[in-house]
Amino acid sequence: MKIYTKTGDDGSTALFGGNRVKKSYVRVDTYGNIDELNAFLGMLIEALENGELKEYLSKIQHILFNIGSVIATLNEKYVAKLPNLLVSDIESLEAQIDKMDETLSPMTNFILPSGGETIARAHVCRTVCRRAERSLVALMDTEPCHDSVNVALQFLNRLSDYFFVLSRKLAQLNNANEVIWKKDITL
Repeated sequence: MKIYTKTGDDGSTALFGGNRVKKSYVRVDTYGNIDELNAFLGMLIEALENGELKEYLSKIQHILFNIGSVIATLNEKYVAKLPNLLVSDIESLEAQIDKMDETLSPMTNFILPSGGETIARAHVCRTVCRRAERSLVALMDTEPCHDSVNVALQFLNRLSDYFFVLSRKLAQLNNANEVIWKKDITL
């Protein structure tokens, strides 16, 4: 099987189930943002040494792929074949956030996305996750979606929080100073 089909040369693509849509379609943009997040998450995983954390983040990659497949499905007859998006996965993210946050100093200022390569990569994941979340909201505002999309939205919202707290935890583990935002700075 060839990787290229040439069917998208006209600016269209196929959703799961065969529906053809423009590549600029909000649904395609949304799962594209999730795919981009997954790629950046892969870069973060490769920069880490902690095996337990890498394993957890790898599981998140699979869930993101599941979310992408849910969003890429418009044809109702395929909805039953989609992977389940679970509220327990959101709860797992919350538990991980709370566990990391317990060991961090309270935030008294905004911090900049810096402090080292892995920390910056976690912040990139956070910002791309927020974009994916915004595009999912736009999709939900413009057309009907099946119920699992609501779970996907909640998951993305919590995941961006997770990446923020993870960036702070990585700073702590790497003895990196968090860079505090200085609102009155000039060049």
